Amino acid sequence: MMLRSLDEVVAAARSCGPMPVAIAAAHDADVIEALHRAEEMGLATGYFFGDPKKILPLAEACDFRIPEDRLIAHTDDTAAARAAIAMVRAGKAGLLMKGKINTAALIRLVLDKEEGLRGGRLLSQVILFHVPGIDRLMLMTDAAINIAPSLEQKADMCRNAIDVAHALGIEKPNVALLCALEFVNSDMPATVDAAALTSMNRRGQIAGGWLDGPIALDVPLSRFAADRKGIDSPLVENTDIFIGPNIEASNILYRAILYFAKGQSGGIVVGAKVPLILLSRAEPPETKIHSIALAILAATRNVKEKSTYAVH
Repeated sequence: MMLRSLDEVVAAARSCGPMPVAIAAAHDADVIEALHRAEEMGLATGYFFGDPKKILPLAEACDFRIPEDRLIAHTDDTAAARAAIAMVRAGKAGLLMKGKINTAALIRLVLDKEEGLRGGRLLSQVILFHVPGIDRLMLMTDAAINIAPSLEQKADMCRNAIDVAHALGIEKPNVALLCALEFVNSDMPATVDAAALTSMNRRGQIAGGWLDGPIALDVPLSRFAADRKGIDSPLVENTDIFIGPNIEASNILYRAILYFAKGQSGGIVVGAKVPLILLSRAEPPETKIHSIALAILAATRNVKEKSTYAVH
């Protein structure tokens, strides 16, 4: 069943049962508060890796009593992150969450060939969002990780986003490859990449969804704009995923969704063995809960797929 609201996403994640989450360098007030709320909702169970002298006062400030067996002492942030990753590698936690450690530093540890969580695909951020006036959820990528992705990196970004869409019950998502216009122009490399990605999709190199591009933002959102431009596409007023040409465009689009359109969102990083939850201090509590819920659904789908492959 396709989920059509963020509340439905949270409800579906709760039905999966509380998922263990390993938190790297957990001395972050916002993260501790988010896990406290997630535990109260039955979404997740937190395992807090880091300095107890920093973690416990923050937990006490939000009336959260962390059980002793879920507080794993490490005074060094890198050691705490490595221990959190090791818990995930051992299958004792289903998700990895960033506390007060630099994002780039954590990702380097995740990508470590010997002790990390490499999943065989590019890491990319996938944002789930809902805006007033549209009665369904949409996804976008990548506003945080990949700065100027190559063609092959964009292909993996599409695959990652399609996988997350499947976890939301969107069986064949429509994917818009955003550019400034709908024609290939050699002076605009994003249009060339979009055309190549569309061709890869038609030939089965990118499966599980329907890609179309190059395409400007107005066409997926407006039948009027599509008609005036003479564009007939399944994406018109029915787009599930927006792929930005670079980090600047995606980041601006994301912030416009939040601040101009008053949208709500949640986001995860996928491509590793488990979803990563990298929360910003600027995100409200609701966004943190949506992110945890989205990560749970993505992780649950990954486990089900592995079980299916094992049977066959």
